[in-house]
Amino acid sequence: MPRNTPSGSWNQYVRELGLNMQRIRISRGLSQERVAYEAGLSRYTYQKFEKGESMPETPANPSLRNIMAIAQVLNVTLDELLPEPWPDLHAR
Repeated sequence: MPRNTPSGSWNQYVRELGLNMQRIRISRGLSQERVAYEAGLSRYTYQKFEKGESMPETPANPSLRNIMAIAQVLNVTLDELLPEPWPDLHAR
């Protein structure tokens, strides 16, 4: 899907979020299993977040609770975890 469409920009955004999660997790020396456990997630769910997908070809849509829990486990602020700029999600 093209990047300039609302869902296309969301796809790219969640991939970048997943890369941020992975980069920070690795820099902290943490396993996916440990981050998932401490955030109250299954390892499978956490792995999907790092990939930026919920199912093949379907972008992830983690809840605010999950993002906050992951940020706390990684010891970062939401600003440090969430990529900039945010995608345009206005209804059209």
